[in-house]
Amino acid sequence: MVRHLICILLAAGVATPAWALEFRSVSENAAVLYDAPSAKARKLYIVNNGYPVEVVVMVEGWVKVRDASGDLAWIESKNLTDRRTVMIKVPLAQVRQSADDNAPVLFQAQQNVILDLVEVAGGGWLRVRHSDGQTGFIKVAQVWGA
Repeated sequence: MVRHLICILLAAGVATPAWALEFRSVSENAAVLYDAPSAKARKLYIVNNGYPVEVVVMVEGWVKVRDASGDLAWIESKNLTDRRTVMIKVPLAQVRQSADDNAPVLFQAQQNVILDLVEVAGGGWLRVRHSDGQTGFIKVAQVWGA
């Protein structure tokens, strides 16, 4: 009976879903991404402080991540932080006063600008903060990293 109930709960998605994504951000001014989990591996590119990455796999001292373009690479775990950021993925995103399409636009952010994620507001909206301190709401569809 208990086993049957557990199966029902898992099928209903009550447990942590397999599709739940885990994001982190780069904590260093310049962090190298590699093609394998070793400092002797081939260096692919460098990412800046705040750059959001999706955690795919964690092994001792290394994290396999997916970047905004969908590429997979390895980064030393010491170069990541739990601080959440998002990156604008549209040419020009509107950050609004409230989580509403009709709310006044507080500011706009260009593609690839990184914003701090303050909270998930629900209904497809995020509360974000610009590095200059301005906060507002942005649609999830306009960013990568959430």
